[in-house]
Amino acid sequence: MIYADNAATTKISDVAFENMLPFLREEYGNASSQYSLGTKARRAIVRSRQQVAVAIGADPSEITFTSGGSEANSWVLRSIAEAYCSEAVHIITSSIEHHSVLNACHVLEQNGVEVTYLPVDSNGCVSVNDVKLAIKPTTKLVSIMFANNEIGTIQPIEEIGKLLNEKGILFHTDAVQTVGHIPIDVHGLQIDFLTASAHKFNGAKGTGILYKRSGLKLPPLVFGGEQEQGLRAGTENVAGIVALGCALEESVANITEMSEMLSDLVQITIKRLKEAIPEICINGEDTKRLPGILSVTFPYASGEAIMHLLDMKGICVSTSSACNSGKDTPSHVLLALGLTEQQAKSTIRISYGRYNTIDEAEKIIEAISSVYSKIVANI
Repeated sequence: MIYADNAATTKISDVAFENMLPFLREEYGNASSQYSLGTKARRAIVRSRQQVAVAIGADPSEITFTSGGSEANSWVLRSIAEAYCSEAVHIITSSIEHHSVLNACHVLEQNGVEVTYLPVDSNGCVSVNDVKLAIKPTTKLVSIMFANNEIGTIQPIEEIGKLLNEKGILFHTDAVQTVGHIPIDVHGLQIDFLTASAHKFNGAKGTGILYKRSGLKLPPLVFGGEQEQGLRAGTENVAGIVALGCALEESVANITEMSEMLSDLVQITIKRLKEAIPEICINGEDTKRLPGILSVTFPYASGEAIMHLLDMKGICVSTSSACNSGKDTPSHVLLALGLTEQQAKSTIRISYGRYNTIDEAEKIIEAISSVYSKIVANI
């Protein structure tokens, strides 16, 4: 099998797996217990919190562990609405956000919150000027993803952070696709809230990160004990948290090497695919993108058909976000770029990761070319 859907999830790294394993067996203590078995678990969580803080330029006290990015996104958005429930609340986001942000905003709208959904250009990029023009006296939060999960476009986070800091407006970024893949300094970027998920950078599924700038308050997500500084009660997923910290530390240590390798794989794929199928379109090609994500539109073939035929050849790619798979609707991200419904449905996403090789990329290119030729021949 050749796995090229790393934007959906990644294989856990050997380092992360080996470090989490003892906390599933020998070191299985509850981190809230006072005896040595519990103390070992608590120390492991402290160490992971430090690893995360170093990786994103934060302080350990600013890190809260969650079950993943979706939980953390919902927590931030709902908390802001709750914190200002006695006054008018306006939130700004983009039209290409992850569904955990968009659907949370839709629910907030039903409860009286005003939400502005900013458009993007043909490369999927939000305009800083559009953010500025959308701000109202009631604007309490701006939530713009760091980089898009379908086309890889990196947003102008530094410029948005500077603008919002000057205006005293809170800034949240969904960095699920970027943490561990490109350098991030939350303080330097003037980010107030950042969310991430371990399984996107070779950690274990079921663990995530919420960065909350020191001095900001959020109501508890879960009431109960004092876990996670009283913000998220319940016995911690120690093994998952340990894997998260180790995987992120490892990813950041190799970030330059991995970025160069993934960029090479993408460029080889683009070059060879264009030679074989000149009529394809690379979405977001003319802008700054994550190194491993490639969105390709084919003019005469269903993306779903290509995906299934590749699957029969042992190759895993996707047609859109994994959170939208199984639905017979075109990607909201691709429609926001200006693609027609037909073009959006004729698109696949290839997302390379640390375990992919040039040989695998060559096989993917060859398989796509073969599959596409067969589909077009039967039209």
